[in-house]
Amino acid sequence: MPADASKTREKLIDEAARAFAARGVFAASLIDITRQAGQRNRGALHYHFGSRAGVVCAVLERHVDFLARREGELLEVALRARDDDVASVVEAIVRPATELAESGWRGRCFLVILAELVEEDPASLDPDISNALARTGGYAVYDLLAARMADVTDEVRAERFALATGFILRAVADRARVLGRRGGRGRPQLEHEAFVRNLVAMVAAGMSAPLEQPQHP
Repeated sequence: MPADASKTREKLIDEAARAFAARGVFAASLIDITRQAGQRNRGALHYHFGSRAGVVCAVLERHVDFLARREGELLEVALRARDDDVASVVEAIVRPATELAESGWRGRCFLVILAELVEEDPASLDPDISNALARTGGYAVYDLLAARMADVTDEVRAERFALATGFILRAVADRARVLGRRGGRGRPQLEHEAFVRNLVAMVAAGMSAPLEQPQHP
C-alpha cells in the first residue's frame, strides 16, 4: 500500500475509533468520520474497508492480538489455581483491559467499543466482527469462569457475564480517561495495582454470589 494511502487508512481508523466510542458503533455517521479524517471523497471508507463492519474490524484488529496474548498468559495462571478460585479467572479479564486502557486514548476507545459489542446478540453481528471478537481469546476465560462461579441457571449466568464485562470495560476506560486529564481534575484514583485487585475482588464476589430462590407464601 502506498505511504499516502496507508496514512489515510490510519487516520480513518483513528476517527472511526473516536466516533464509535463517543456515539456508538452503529449510530456514528460514516460521512462524519470521513470528514473528520480530512477526506473529501465520501467513498473513502468504503474504498479502504468495504463496509461499516470492515471499519469496525479494522478498529478491533489494532488490539485483539494484545488481549489474546495477555488473557492467554493469565488464563494459564488461573488454570493452575484451585478449582474454586474465581478471582484468578476474573483477573485474566481485568488486568489486560486495565493495561490496554492505560496505553492511551486508542486503547480506551477500543474498550468502550468492545463493551458495546459484547452486549449485542451474537447472532446479529457481522461474521467478520464476531471472528475479531473471538480472536481476543476471551471465550476460554469465560468457559473457565462458568465452571467456577456460583451454580446458577444458564440465563442468570449469561446475565452476570454481560453485566460484569460491561462493568469491567467501562470502569477501566473511565479510570484511564480521568488519569489522562490535564490538571488532575476528577476524584482521586487508586494506583494501578490497587485498582486491579479491588476490581477483581468486586467482580469475583458478584460472580460467586449464590442466587436465593424466591419464597412463596
